[in-house]
Amino acid sequence: MARILVVEDEPDLLLGLEDDLKLEGYEVEAVRDGETASQRAREQPFDLIILDVMLPHKDGFEVCRELRRAGLRTPMILLTAKTQESDKVLGLELGADDYVTKPFSPRELRARVKAALRRGTGEMHEIYRFADVEVDFTRCELRRAGRAVEVTPIEFKLLVAFIRHRGHTLSRDKLLDEVWGRETFVTDRAVDTHITNLRKTIEPKPSEPQFVVSVRGLGYRFDG
Repeated sequence: MARILVVEDEPDLLLGLEDDLKLEGYEVEAVRDGETASQRAREQPFDLIILDVMLPHKDGFEVCRELRRAGLRTPMILLTAKTQESDKVLGLELGADDYVTKPFSPRELRARVKAALRRGTGEMHEIYRFADVEVDFTRCELRRAGRAVEVTPIEFKLLVAFIRHRGHTLSRDKLLDEVWGRETFVTDRAVDTHITNLRKTIEPKPSEPQFVVSVRGLGYRFDG
């Protein structure tokens, strides 16, 4: 189930978007201002952000700029009442993936949402690189400096989960759901042990991790 953050300050439109997306089977969180949107997008992993441009506290352009500078690659669709080409170009240059001009039909937005989610999922079929590490999602292979490195299936799944939610703090419960599944009983200590082993594989100095970092009291975050 894809998780979508919807940011819109018009109550009726926000409710309509939330209801329509939930009917499509998505998990939706709705907020009404730019400052809250920026905070929630950093705190929680989302598969897509639908972001109105005209917002209180911080406009959509500023939120988009902040999140991209923070390293978040979550797909974003801008909602804008502005029809000038320069506004649309600005949004795309700041890192938005698409834009929809108000008024729009629910059918059009649903199509844009599906396309953005497909593109976001498609990234996972490529090779992801950070430092001297290459993660080949198609071959399920990890390489350092061009040479294959032994890694357990659990550790590879952990790394995939971190990359998919890069820039987000993931709790141990979230990692358990993503890697082991909700029906499997695994202790928090086991999660920590696997992360320690993963660090030994990908970190230049495992005792001082720079990619899989601990967030005290919350979990772990991938900064690769």
